[in-house]
Amino acid sequence: MTEVATVRRSRITPEREAELYAAVLDLLREVGYDALTMDAVAARTRSSKATLYRQWGGKAELVVKAMRHNKPGSIADVDTGSIRGDLHTLVTREDDCTMERNSDLMRALAMAVHANPDLMRALKELLVEPEMDEFHRVMQRAVDRGEVRPDCPAMEYIVHMLVGAFATRTLIDDRPPSQEFLLSYIDAVVLPALGVPVS
Repeated sequence: MTEVATVRRSRITPEREAELYAAVLDLLREVGYDALTMDAVAARTRSSKATLYRQWGGKAELVVKAMRHNKPGSIADVDTGSIRGDLHTLVTREDDCTMERNSDLMRALAMAVHANPDLMRALKELLVEPEMDEFHRVMQRAVDRGEVRPDCPAMEYIVHMLVGAFATRTLIDDRPPSQEFLLSYIDAVVLPALGVPVS
């Protein structure tokens, strides 16, 4: 069974997979997670529903893998030689328009996870935990370079700070997150919390 699934999976080209993921994210933005169906994805992508289930198992996995695919590369690959440079690079990998669209998507999914434990599980296993592992490698390099003390109490809250700034920008300021806002936030809040001087 596993071998058959693996063989069938390999028939989807990377280009076709990217098309499917783009269509899933478009549908998600249009109708939201709860109203998104595998039937709608199949119709939008001219695929069979059976193929979608065979490839991804279900809606939650498909949606989260589409989100993961949409990310601009691995977080751990960012290594500029300084924690400030790394954090600034991570923020500027997406332009303001993409950031706004992703912010809308995150808000919609944040609501949906409460009623969909399968979505919560997929988000944690396929997106959050892998990205946290990658981010920890970025932070460990900062410790290894001597920029951040290994016992700095802010270390375990940096992701919360960054995600919080991104997610609450619209709620608090009625404006989408932007590179300018996040870069200034890193310099004014994140780096001082880490004990890193901003020159």
